[in-house]
Amino acid sequence: MGARNAVQLDDMRLFREQAYINGKWYAADDKGVIEVTNPADESALGTIPHMGAPETARAIDTAHTALATWRRQLAHERADHLMAWHAEMLAHKEDLARLMTLEQGKPIGESRGEIDYAASFIRWYAEEARRLYGCTIPTHLHGRTLFSQHDPVGVVACITPWNFPAAMITRKAAAAIAAGCPVIVRPASETPYSALALAELADRAGLPEGVFSVVTGDARPICGEFFRDSRVRAMSFTGSTEVGRLLIEQGAQTVKKMSMELGGHAPFLAFDDMDPKEAAEMAVAAKFQTTGQDCLAANRIYVQRGIYETFLKHFQAATDRLKVGTGFEEGVELGPLMNQGAVDKCQDHVDDAVAQGARVLTGGDRHERGGLFYQPTVLADVTPQMKISCEETFGPVASVAAFDEEDEALRLANDTEYGLVAYLFTHDNSRILRLSEYLEYGMVAVNCVKITGAPIPFGGFKQSGLGREGGHEGITEFTEVKYVCMAF
Repeated sequence: MGARNAVQLDDMRLFREQAYINGKWYAADDKGVIEVTNPADESALGTIPHMGAPETARAIDTAHTALATWRRQLAHERADHLMAWHAEMLAHKEDLARLMTLEQGKPIGESRGEIDYAASFIRWYAEEARRLYGCTIPTHLHGRTLFSQHDPVGVVACITPWNFPAAMITRKAAAAIAAGCPVIVRPASETPYSALALAELADRAGLPEGVFSVVTGDARPICGEFFRDSRVRAMSFTGSTEVGRLLIEQGAQTVKKMSMELGGHAPFLAFDDMDPKEAAEMAVAAKFQTTGQDCLAANRIYVQRGIYETFLKHFQAATDRLKVGTGFEEGVELGPLMNQGAVDKCQDHVDDAVAQGARVLTGGDRHERGGLFYQPTVLADVTPQMKISCEETFGPVASVAAFDEEDEALRLANDTEYGLVAYLFTHDNSRILRLSEYLEYGMVAVNCVKITGAPIPFGGFKQSGLGREGGHEGITEFTEVKYVCMAF
């Protein structure tokens, strides 16, 4: 009972330790369980079933059965189910946020913000279901009427990460469900309880059996079954570029429609017409959100030489003010990292940079709290040869380098296989227009950090992914365009 006592919610039915398939809850069988821990103190929270291919096949069977009726529901009927799910989320916001902080470690304020963010996708796609328009095509043939429509692609599998355990589910699942597709989610084993709580609320909202399922367990056999079964027509994944490449290869075997949100490694460009203190404060916000465990985190900060040293002073001071602690402590801004591998990677990047001449302005080591905590760190004079310039750190380690000319900044920013988001800070309107065009990124944030939301097409260029999530584009990822030519 000790581990269960660590989870205290107003509605304990939201804490589920079973998988959810076809409207029913399934406990662990002879395959055993996976233990889930709190990254703040590495204590046990509970367990989840260690499911594999047979259970995934069952989920696919039921989803395929549900497809026949769900796709035929009227758009407003699907929307009504989604709006009921949205209402359940908001009604249980505090419990969902608390559960997220327990399993993911982020500060409770960030968790509350993510629940609002996650719910916004459900509402957006409930509305977007009614706007999934086809078009009438001017005919090129006598005696013909031509038109197109969006058909649901079929059963959709979603593989979601641990850093945003609610929003990365709703951003995918709400779009697919609105389009008429049943969804099967395989959540990260580190943070499964947010997904299972969403399943509980979907059940209360009246989503029909088989329309939304959550299968827990090791990714390899579960994903293997997704890829083997041709009835799974689309796959949506958020995670590393390395894993994304492997999934794309496997998806080719049954020619699945693939939607991928992969690595980031975002550049942050600050020009010398900026106030260095303002730029530093924005850089802190861009770098340390979600304790740096965010594909949108500013990993490579480039500052024009005229304000470089002043920027560094303000950036160091602002970083030093960041409060590190457990997610429920008052005023905490940075929590623990997700696992020991993340801590080790931060240290490896720091050690490598220092060995090659970088200055450590603050931090640079494991935090005095021990465990999975790492000091907020600022490295100055970082060069392109250092690991931190080439690899996504995914932790609270900021790298800063100077540049002289605009062309140099553009070259540094684009010199990567990634292309998710770039941050641009300047008051020169001509420069804003030039660089917004030439930065090889799917999203460009100009003089701001917060840019995401349900209405925008979230996604990247190059090896940062395929397709878009959010916006009108997000629902079309789960449809096929059908052309009809009708004689009269």
